[in-house]
Amino acid sequence: MPPASHGPSPSELASELATIDPALRERLARSGLNPSRLIELARTLVASPGESPEARRDRRNRLTEDVRPPARDELLEVPQRGSPDAARLGALGNEALQRGELAFAVLAGGMATRMGGVVKALVDVFPGQTFLDLRLAENRAASDRAGRAIPLWLMTSDPTQGPIEQALRARSAPPHVRTFPQDIGVRLTEQGTLFRDATGAPSVYSTGHGDLVDAVRRSGLLREFRDAGGKYVWIANLDNLGATIDPVILGAFIESRRDLLVEVCDKVKGDRGGIPVHAGRYLQILEEFRLPKTFDPTSVGVFNTNTFLIGAEALETVDVAWSWCEVEKKVDGRPAIQFERLLQELTGALHASYIRVAREGAASRFLPVKDPDELARRRDEIEVVARDRKMLT
Repeated sequence: MPPASHGPSPSELASELATIDPALRERLARSGLNPSRLIELARTLVASPGESPEARRDRRNRLTEDVRPPARDELLEVPQRGSPDAARLGALGNEALQRGELAFAVLAGGMATRMGGVVKALVDVFPGQTFLDLRLAENRAASDRAGRAIPLWLMTSDPTQGPIEQALRARSAPPHVRTFPQDIGVRLTEQGTLFRDATGAPSVYSTGHGDLVDAVRRSGLLREFRDAGGKYVWIANLDNLGATIDPVILGAFIESRRDLLVEVCDKVKGDRGGIPVHAGRYLQILEEFRLPKTFDPTSVGVFNTNTFLIGAEALETVDVAWSWCEVEKKVDGRPAIQFERLLQELTGALHASYIRVAREGAASRFLPVKDPDELARRRDEIEVVARDRKMLT
């Protein structure tokens, strides 16, 4: 068994943070780093006698309270195309779009490490058509249908901000397409001190898609949107081109009168991910690594697609007790600790509705792409969806 950590050194970490290069310290402060919070998180890097770092991390991240699966009737269903319910909800959604009440936020901070370490937004899905191009085309089509520009916000990370901004300029993207940067953190050693790269500088990283809440507030985009009458924000992964603007689902969210709507889809063999379970106050999404070991995740037949609709007011005011999950990464061949937050923790702070969406055919809303092989397998499916939703003509 690996030796247990000797425990963090808060005073040493505080001293290290105080002596970071002023330019980097200012950049980290602008990007959301809270030294006091990091020091408190470092205090959790304490193993019990004889406990391995892996066991300590597992103990720290998992819930111990009882959880139970949702009942089937707790999940909304998307009505069939052409049905009276679809027409009613679609009309409700279209009216909101025509009033300018929706913005669409895309999580675009990812580097496609399994595609050669390039900016994922700039990876070709089809020849000459990148993920970014298809997102821009979908926005143009949806804006044309609404009769007004629908704000498109791209949450970038430190390595993707420059290339995406350059690509937007090269494409003469309209002014309603904007970027905003997510947070930056610093990695720690297992002893709770600063992890330094080969040059001796603190090793920085993006702290997870849960950053969106603070980052979009900090950007001013959300306040500007609300001042102009905006009411709803759709949030989706860049690489899931099935997650697009759908007036019917928007109408279902409006009709639910809740602050949050979560898209889930049926599992197939091999699927793993966050699932809806009753835990604490609300039915909420928990990743498998956070579930009690006594809970069988296969007892829940759906999982989270990381696509959400949230009320703009709730997004601006919600107070989330972030768990800041601990993750070990190999950096320069050495173990490094980083603390990350997950966007689905909104479901622990807000009363959410859940809607079961399709993952096959032209109606599919779940087409994630993580590596070249998955892109090759899904390209035909993506093309069907992209043509159906006017991303390709």
